[in-house]
Amino acid sequence: MRDDVIIVGAGPAGSVAATVLARAGVRVRLIDRSTFPRDKLCGDTLNPGTLAVLRRLKLNALTDAQGLPISGMLITHGGGLAIEGRYPRQLIGRAIPRRTLDWSLVQQAVNAGAAFEEHTRVQATIFTDHRGSTQVAGVSAETHGRVCALRSAVTIAADGRRSTLAFRQGLLGHPRRPRRWAVGAYFEGVGGTSSLGEMHIRAGRYIGVAPIAHGLTNVCLVKASSGGDAVLREPGALLGRALSEDPLLRDRFAAARMIGRPVVLGPLAVDVLPAGVVPDGLLLAGDATGFIDPMTGDGLRFAIRGGELAALAALDALGNGWHGVHARLARTRQKEFAAKWKFNRLLRTLVDSPAAVRAATGCARLAPAFIRALVARAGDCDRA
Repeated sequence: MRDDVIIVGAGPAGSVAATVLARAGVRVRLIDRSTFPRDKLCGDTLNPGTLAVLRRLKLNALTDAQGLPISGMLITHGGGLAIEGRYPRQLIGRAIPRRTLDWSLVQQAVNAGAAFEEHTRVQATIFTDHRGSTQVAGVSAETHGRVCALRSAVTIAADGRRSTLAFRQGLLGHPRRPRRWAVGAYFEGVGGTSSLGEMHIRAGRYIGVAPIAHGLTNVCLVKASSGGDAVLREPGALLGRALSEDPLLRDRFAAARMIGRPVVLGPLAVDVLPAGVVPDGLLLAGDATGFIDPMTGDGLRFAIRGGELAALAALDALGNGWHGVHARLARTRQKEFAAKWKFNRLLRTLVDSPAAVRAATGCARLAPAFIRALVARAGDCDRA
């Protein structure tokens, strides 16, 4: 049977898109190469703006019930700066493992009527000729040892920053700079945690620390590196050294124990290539639209809201044809995300520049409201 929409990737962007479409009565098939629930390297936090989107979509029950409240951010710098920034108006974020969040969103998509097929790996895009132009008409995929053709009127690539569909279409590429890699792990027995998420900015790297439920703490080190960097071959040792050598963190982690194996991811940044043209029949969502390491903790808002926008574009294409669909989606995404993308890039430029960090540190010491304003902006509190 031919589906109305096939969504490749069952992360937050894909699952939210599937839910929106299924609620609208669309025949939608959600596929993923993994078996769920599955682990995913992430900071595990949803900021207030992201929670507002989940509430509006009525997808917030599990995050409200199981997510640990986060009331703001603690930001430190190696020069001795440490400033707490609380979210305004008593807003809160939530910390919840991606394994739990993603599985919940998949289940809600299925409950809305979407078909879900896990352990299904996309191999190629299926094309057809439509009125003299080439159009995407689904995907070929391998599932349980056999290859099958999955055909649809709309295909949404929500398969992450290494999207098979987007890379093979020449739509994405890794920029020469920045070249950052992330190492993440869970710890138990970490001292000094609170209701604040933490961002510890150091020369050439930063360390995110977020308490989650059941006494665990998410720790993620992001550093400039290359794929052949020898230190990445022993990620546990690299993460352990970063914590034990840090004056503000070593005592807090002295009795802590790493749970499970650390995960390595990189290079993180993925850019949309200017020459790339998305063909009719295909839409992109989530990290498949480009990715910058979200030290501001708003990557999940880009994914969740982006998945909703892709679903609305799919409904537009199904109802009215493809003319103008990509242009309208691009304008909507620009209006929704452009200011925050610019904010994130400026913040990363600041972190990469020792002189800029010193200047910002001086500003923060003289006017802590500067940091508090950054935290509110990073938390998308204006959208909560």
